[in-house]
Amino acid sequence: MKQVHISTFGCQMNDRDSELMAQILAEHDYQRTDRPEEADLILINTCSIRQKAEEKAYSLLGRLKSLKATRPDLIIGLGGCVAQQEGEKLLERIPHLDLVFGTRWISRLPGLVKTVENEGCRLSQTQMEPAVAYQPSSSTFRSSPIKASVTIMQGCNNYCAYCVVPYVRGPEVSRPSREILQEVQTLVAQGVKEVLLLGQNVNSFGRPGEEGRGFVQLLERLEEVKGLERIRFTTSHPKDLSPGLTRCFGRLSKLCEHIHLPFQAGSDQVLKSMNRRYTRDLYLERIASLRDQCPGIAITADALVGFPGETPADFGQTLELIQSVRFDDLFSFKYSDRRPARASHFPDKIPEAEKSRRLSELQGIQKKITLERNQALEGSIQTLLMEGPSKKSDRQWMGRTRTNKIVNLLLSDIKIGTILSVKIDKGYAHSFQGTMIPPLQ
Repeated sequence: MKQVHISTFGCQMNDRDSELMAQILAEHDYQRTDRPEEADLILINTCSIRQKAEEKAYSLLGRLKSLKATRPDLIIGLGGCVAQQEGEKLLERIPHLDLVFGTRWISRLPGLVKTVENEGCRLSQTQMEPAVAYQPSSSTFRSSPIKASVTIMQGCNNYCAYCVVPYVRGPEVSRPSREILQEVQTLVAQGVKEVLLLGQNVNSFGRPGEEGRGFVQLLERLEEVKGLERIRFTTSHPKDLSPGLTRCFGRLSKLCEHIHLPFQAGSDQVLKSMNRRYTRDLYLERIASLRDQCPGIAITADALVGFPGETPADFGQTLELIQSVRFDDLFSFKYSDRRPARASHFPDKIPEAEKSRRLSELQGIQKKITLERNQALEGSIQTLLMEGPSKKSDRQWMGRTRTNKIVNLLLSDIKIGTILSVKIDKGYAHSFQGTMIPPLQ
């Protein structure tokens, strides 16, 4: 049995891809290891959406040079979005790299590794032609026995000016609804209670010729799966958040009361330059509709500061939007050029120091809002799906609310996957402390 070590950078879709790599390689006598020095094969699954994730991948690749020098038979491969973007140039730049494989080559990974191994060659495969292959994840390779991610679509057609996803993931392609339903049923039979539906823009899910098989219809079919307790999805685009999908939060009992709805900027001028295809007012209307249908819904978002041409007034409108919406949490980033995205060629770049200052100000405001919203839940009763021991203490367990909030509590004997009612005792910046409510006798 050979050993494979996989390092993952980036988003939840990359986590799922790494899980799939390990699963496919296991069918070819590879066993996953956490110790790279013991591996026969090292894979780095990369993300190019944020500069920091890309830099981390390159840093790891650099550190592996000495390991390759002492073990020439070790095969080192780079996959994911950076691999798709850079292709064969990576082999020219990095002599100790053996294999580069693009986002659509995961299902063919064993054959690529075998070619490198048998022929002693260095190989790059980044063509977009192969169809994306899907298969249900096995409990052996999931990080949780009760939660699973299900990819429902790949690629993106939006071409936001700052984003490389359409270039590295290809055009939008949705899976057949029946195939997704079968996968979820298989997962539930393995003990899964919660599924996370993944796609670059799940709101636009649907296949030509599949009438009545859009995202709302998919959610309705998953609602009927016996044994499934919770449904989540990410990520949504505001322009495609339909009234029908919004109403789902008020009428589907298994759809969790949480949505991640990136807004990126609060200025119409910046949104237009970003090619987001919605306005500030439309975004706020979407938020109001969500809260009208589901008053307790938790809303998180992405924000990007320092986009080329963003004036202090534009940035001020972003801060005003944050204070108006009062998000439960916010993932915020500094703009960086991501070639070949169009904004990488835009003039009027914001100085790095100013981008850092704006990001710090934004994060300070959101941190205060998040803490206030969390403290407002003190004394409330929440339903938890217990996920396992807490990272905070060996004496505590951790569960997650339907609104995607982490609650730690003292428990003596509990089974992973148990659903409990708890009283929230204390709200902190990133989690809660709670007490289990004994069941009625």
